[in-house]
Amino acid sequence: MNYSRQVLASVVWLSATIGWAAYRPNVIVIYTDDQGYGDVSALNPEAKFQTPNMDRLAKEGIVFTNGHSADSVCTPSRYALLTGRYPWRTVRKRGVLGAEAKGMIADGRMTLASLFKENGYHTAMVGKWHLGMDFPGTSKKRDWSQPVRDMPLDKGFDYFFGIPASLNFGVLAWFEGRYAKVPPTLLTAKKKNPRHMDYRIMPPYDREKGMEVAPDFIDNECLTRFTDKAIEWLGGKVEDAKNGKPFFLYLPYTSPHYPVCPLPEFHGKGEAGAYGEFVIETDYRIGQVLDFLESAGIDENTLIVFSSDNGPEKSWPGRLEEYGHDSRGGLRDGKRSVYEGGQRVPFMVRWPAGIKQPGRRWDQVVCQTDLLATFADLLGVALPENAGEDSQSFAPVLLDPQADYARVPFISHDSSDFRYAITEGNWKLILPSNQKAAELYDLSTDRAETQNVAANHPEKVDALQKKISLLMARGRSTPGAAQPNDTGYWKDLTWMTEKEYNELAP
Repeated sequence: MNYSRQVLASVVWLSATIGWAAYRPNVIVIYTDDQGYGDVSALNPEAKFQTPNMDRLAKEGIVFTNGHSADSVCTPSRYALLTGRYPWRTVRKRGVLGAEAKGMIADGRMTLASLFKENGYHTAMVGKWHLGMDFPGTSKKRDWSQPVRDMPLDKGFDYFFGIPASLNFGVLAWFEGRYAKVPPTLLTAKKKNPRHMDYRIMPPYDREKGMEVAPDFIDNECLTRFTDKAIEWLGGKVEDAKNGKPFFLYLPYTSPHYPVCPLPEFHGKGEAGAYGEFVIETDYRIGQVLDFLESAGIDENTLIVFSSDNGPEKSWPGRLEEYGHDSRGGLRDGKRSVYEGGQRVPFMVRWPAGIKQPGRRWDQVVCQTDLLATFADLLGVALPENAGEDSQSFAPVLLDPQADYARVPFISHDSSDFRYAITEGNWKLILPSNQKAAELYDLSTDRAETQNVAANHPEKVDALQKKISLLMARGRSTPGAAQPNDTGYWKDLTWMTEKEYNELAP
């Protein structure tokens, strides 16, 4: 089926029904950090805490039960979300960036922000970046009167308020635009967290060595400040949104990533300790955004995507044992893993004016890389060949409950053992690596990946291995002209030789 024609027909219908200016939706992408599939009560009937605002997104939108991040850790997932391209196509094949690093998004590469900006949208990011920044000077000698470079304002965003990376990487200050409101001139180390098994980042800051931190920075203020700044920015765009100039807001929260530090007013809520309280606070902040949209009269035509960058951090087994709360939602493993618990995440879309038959579930695969093509479809624009190479529009699913839609094979990545996997329909093949043999799972009957059936289906193993080799080497997994990866063959592709890779590459 020609998806673009299907979407175009729906666009014409919507614009005729509610007007073209009203049709072009405002867009908010809310991105949580290390939140597992089972950390939304609408997705987990056995959850030990309730998330009424996340549940509202599910009830009033579409739940993508088979929605995935593109990697099982933070930096690569964020790259993929914003660019529509798998992160291992870049020079960075493993791990995450520090706060200070060469930006992972190359200059000139299309992002969600640049797509919207080029199409007349206001664009903003409020929250955690973690894709590299160029700070003035060095950690030994900073000049905070100089601007930060290679950061969100250089990737399509008109406005930025937030922090550079995860809190354990330092350079912690409240940045607005290219400058820290209060410069990070002090040093600190992690402090013991009395309410969780991780750490805190809070005063007093008085060390001679450690992470750079601003004197006014406190870890448990992140959710409050991000939400307040997001609503403040949205408040200045309401009239434009009502008069044909919509907005795009990227709101990546820091929770429930370590440090687990809910504000005191959330202590005692839920039945899963401090972690549950932190998710409850996150849900409350999302509710504040929803309440603002409704009070401002722009709720109907605001499309909200809610998802998480990867599965739950390694504290999940203790939480399961102590409280009976399964942050994985019955999936296998968590953060850093190639198994489903590492990258099958909460994934919901709410858009009252556009989604037909809200309250639906969609059980086929979608990936966060797909947002770029989906939004381009809704805007009626074509992506260039060198953008969104792994992005397939799921706009038909939003606009048509009977959509004939199936995604191209999805590739996932293990950030611990550096293994790759390919999922096509219900079949998932984890590629052999070092001393580990190939694993094949039928997710239609075994979503927890308990039965490796590779020995029973050698033909399926062979077919999927050939597909992943081609999709990785040709620089894109979607239809279109092959594109070069940013590097040649790399050592983690253990199932094929460099010669085989080069024969498939453009």
